[in-house]
Amino acid sequence: MATQRKQDDIKRLLASNCHQATINLNNQMKRYISHKGVNGIHYINIEETWQKIKLAARVIAAVQHPEDVMVVCSRIYGQRAAIKFAGYTHCKSTSSSRWTPGTLTNYQTLKYEEPRVLIVTDPRSDFQAIKEASYVNIPVIALCDSDSPLAYVDVVIPCNNRSTESISMIYWMIAREVKILRGELSKDEEWEVMVDLFYHKTLPTAEQKEAEEEEGAEGAEEKVAEVKEGEAEQNTDNKNW
Repeated sequence: MATQRKQDDIKRLLASNCHQATINLNNQMKRYISHKGVNGIHYINIEETWQKIKLAARVIAAVQHPEDVMVVCSRIYGQRAAIKFAGYTHCKSTSSSRWTPGTLTNYQTLKYEEPRVLIVTDPRSDFQAIKEASYVNIPVIALCDSDSPLAYVDVVIPCNNRSTESISMIYWMIAREVKILRGELSKDEEWEVMVDLFYHKTLPTAEQKEAEEEEGAEGAEEKVAEVKEGEAEQNTDNKNW
């Protein structure tokens, strides 16, 4: 049963392109790379990703109070996944495009926090949060791509952290494992929450809506013109007959 579950998880990770990294490679990330494609893109060993997801879930579940775990994401396409993860695991979320300096180090700030564990979506964009966590000895769990810096990162989850599908799948799987370890979900049952709920959804802008409406109006005018042209040709044929 455990082997089948692992195979299903690996299939999900592969389907979400969690193994597809970047052309650039950080020397510290070499241990997680399986091979390099002909197009120059590095591919992550998905077995390592799965094992690190299990490890991260154990670290999070070991914290007595769930609100002492904080998840951070400054990337827009990963913020929904981070917020959903925080909601299902009862953790704190500070998903905004800009990290407030001093959140972990300056107790006089309005957003001062004292988490026991910090989760970041991208060490490159969330470097300020990682740096502050290192000052106050907070362990850091990070979703790391092939070119991600690993300074002050304690638990590395090697994955594609530039794709909303990949980020969503990683957070969904960690949340599921945390709920299993806490006894909120049985190992033998499927989690009813779909990973699609973690996906970042882009709403159309006003300009895009106007363009779509104009295209629809132009298409309607063309259809009307074609109908009128066909009726005119039919009338001409009837007269000639």
